[in-house]
Amino acid sequence: MNNLKKVGLTALAGSLAAVSAHAAEMSVSGATMLTYTSKGPSEVTGNPFGMKTNLSFTASGDVNGYTVSYMQTSADKFAGMSSARMSIDLGDMGTLAFDQGSGSGLSTIDDKTPTAGEEIWDGLNGATGDENGLVGSSNYGVWNYVGNYAGMGVNASFTKGSATANGDGGASGTGNGGTSWDIALTGSGSSFGMEGLALGVGYGDISNDAEATDEHLTAFANYTTGMVTIGVQQSQITKGAAGGVDQATLAGGIAININDDLSVSYGKRHVEYKEDKALSAKVTEVGDGINVAYTMGSAKILVTHNEVDGNIGAAGSSDENTEVALSFAF
Repeated sequence: MNNLKKVGLTALAGSLAAVSAHAAEMSVSGATMLTYTSKGPSEVTGNPFGMKTNLSFTASGDVNGYTVSYMQTSADKFAGMSSARMSIDLGDMGTLAFDQGSGSGLSTIDDKTPTAGEEIWDGLNGATGDENGLVGSSNYGVWNYVGNYAGMGVNASFTKGSATANGDGGASGTGNGGTSWDIALTGSGSSFGMEGLALGVGYGDISNDAEATDEHLTAFANYTTGMVTIGVQQSQITKGAAGGVDQATLAGGIAININDDLSVSYGKRHVEYKEDKALSAKVTEVGDGINVAYTMGSAKILVTHNEVDGNIGAAGSSDENTEVALSFAF
């Protein structure tokens, strides 16, 4: 029996060596950003200087007639995987991928209003997630399909149980065992004679910790003419659990390319937190933001200022964030 085990291991090692011998194209890219951040008057800023560093590895090669690609991005201190994605190119049938944080499905269009830099909710307390009017589920542990049909982009995702970044052979051990699915459809107005128009709609049935599902719906339209882009987006989140607070979001923005190097943008966003099942009072969150970006080759200076009142549906709660960033791509 021991001899048989040794033979099996030897054969396996040989097969692994054969697989690893296939050629793959590898590329590495990176970026670093130095920031100065100022928080709201009710928050302690401390040291306002920070730095972010990203290093991205991509590889692709032919496997049995299909192009298989892998992407991994490590951020900041490179303590672990920040995001990763393994995909198989199916030709005219699209691409099938397993996503660990790069972005899939409905979350790819959670906010498509025009901006010269960051979104108008960036850096604010509680700014991300479906408790702030942003549609879509987690991008971890997600099966993702991307395709294009008659000029319409399709981006769909499916998650089993809790959305977590499990290692190989691992399971989350948490979650209610429910499933989430969502889909985003995008296209342009060129097919019906409206050049410069970009459109998108999305729908999702998202599982939550209360063993129920939430309904997510969004639609956006952006129009570009000359150096100006204007856009509007409306979203709706309907909670499925008792006591859940439904949310309706309306956002708009304008971005102007003053020249090849300088661009500015302004956006405004309303999130209406509707009465919950206990009929508590509703609150409307009102936020706006401005971005100024100046590009010099691979270097970029970005100034962002965002403010919000009624933050996360709390009456009398406000927040603001100002950031000056200098970034380099390499």
